[in-house]
Amino acid sequence: MYNIYHNTRCKKSRAGLAHLQSKGVDFEVIDYMNNPLSIEEIEQLFVKLNKPVSSMIRTQEKLYKTEFKDKQFTDSEWLRIFIQHPNLMNRPIIANKHKAIWGDTSERIDEFL
Repeated sequence: MYNIYHNTRCKKSRAGLAHLQSKGVDFEVIDYMNNPLSIEEIEQLFVKLNKPVSSMIRTQEKLYKTEFKDKQFTDSEWLRIFIQHPNLMNRPIIANKHKAIWGDTSERIDEFL
């Protein structure tokens, strides 16, 4: 069973969702924009991603450019920022029980499946 952390307003996230649907795998959609993750959930997600938190920041977002660019934050601080501003987190994220990936391309999703 997979989870897709999905933002319905994001083109890449919609493409990732469609790709999972086309593969016929069992998955659950986590709409983290409308149902925010807890700090524990987001911490676990980043453990599964096994990536620096800073690598998952959407630096092209206007909010990032106006509020966060050129400022230094710890991973813990970024996780709390993601809780407050979930649109700053790259998506979609595809996860299973033990691992997660940033599913920005169908190739990356296929490698994960």
